[in-house]
Amino acid sequence: MTGPLSGVRVVDLSRALAGPYATMMLADAGAEVVKVEPPTGDDSRGWLPFVERDGARESAYFLAANRGKRSVRLDLKTEDGARGLRQLCRTADVLVENYRPGLLDRLGLGLESLRADNPRLVTLSITGFGTGGPDGHRPGFDQILQAEAGLMSLTGAPDGEPTRVGLPIADLLAGMFGAFGVSAALRERETTGRGRAVETSLLSAVVAVQAFHGAGWLTAGVEPVRTGNRHPSIAPYGVFPCADASIVVAVGSESLWRRFAEAVGIDPARPDIASNDDRVRNVHALEEEIGEILRTRTADDTLAELSAAGVPAGRIRTIPEVYDWEQVRHLGLVHEMEHPTLGTVAVPGSALRFDGVPASSPIAPPVLGQHEGGEVVDR
Repeated sequence: MTGPLSGVRVVDLSRALAGPYATMMLADAGAEVVKVEPPTGDDSRGWLPFVERDGARESAYFLAANRGKRSVRLDLKTEDGARGLRQLCRTADVLVENYRPGLLDRLGLGLESLRADNPRLVTLSITGFGTGGPDGHRPGFDQILQAEAGLMSLTGAPDGEPTRVGLPIADLLAGMFGAFGVSAALRERETTGRGRAVETSLLSAVVAVQAFHGAGWLTAGVEPVRTGNRHPSIAPYGVFPCADASIVVAVGSESLWRRFAEAVGIDPARPDIASNDDRVRNVHALEEEIGEILRTRTADDTLAELSAAGVPAGRIRTIPEVYDWEQVRHLGLVHEMEHPTLGTVAVPGSALRFDGVPASSPIAPPVLGQHEGGEVVDR
């Protein structure tokens, strides 16, 4: 393994998505990750969709969050399993877990105890609602936190039902914050020589990224509402229909507005739309006017004209179209590996590049218990 975290050893006790996504990010950056699974395996090994080839059957959900890892099975409820985990943690730099608060303590494997065995150990705990407080005991699943943390209230059509984001975004954000926290703690350890307990939660992750929505309420008392595909603060900014398909346009400044208006044949200085405030106030009429113009043009012609004018715009791609896109391939966002039972598999790649090289581990997601035998645990 090569990368900025080369030489860092991570013990991954986490399951499902938030924790595994964090540890996959660490693996992509060069860390050695040992995934410790219960005898039945990570829950996500049983989740749809499945890849089936030549009698082998693996979960695509699991494949998407576990590249770059080695798998061992330990039953933490047994003395042998607990002993094996302690041995792993004595040789580790990082331990990641997303159990409900208090469970490891009840098993005699509390994080303070593990850090006492290895004072350099950085621990990351990811929970649903955080540690302590009136709701810290609650189990957290992505859609529950999308609802409880206000994200669903912001998502969907203005006259429709609150809607979940199409991806498990609370899990993914918590994983990203967790990987960042671990990296910061490892940097600090270079000075102090001691590890630190890092915590994040799905609730914290969603609230932390509410940006202008959260600040608008906290500082100005403005409660955000669902605006569908329309930006709540900028216009025109959203989805517009052309003759054959809809496109997305982002007119994010006054200079872009003047260029956009000229490209579609609207007077940018007209009093009712001269400023962004005016355009947001009159957004419904403005969008109708733009729609009438663009419906006479094809999406390709419109995008070409807007590109020539320097106006940000794009097409609405399906997932298959995204992975056929040359730009996505160029960035290394399709990562192919040789899986021990499936042969060549492809998964979404890392968003990071180091010195122009995509940050992705060459190690395929493991089959359950693939790396047992002593070399990993008894290091």
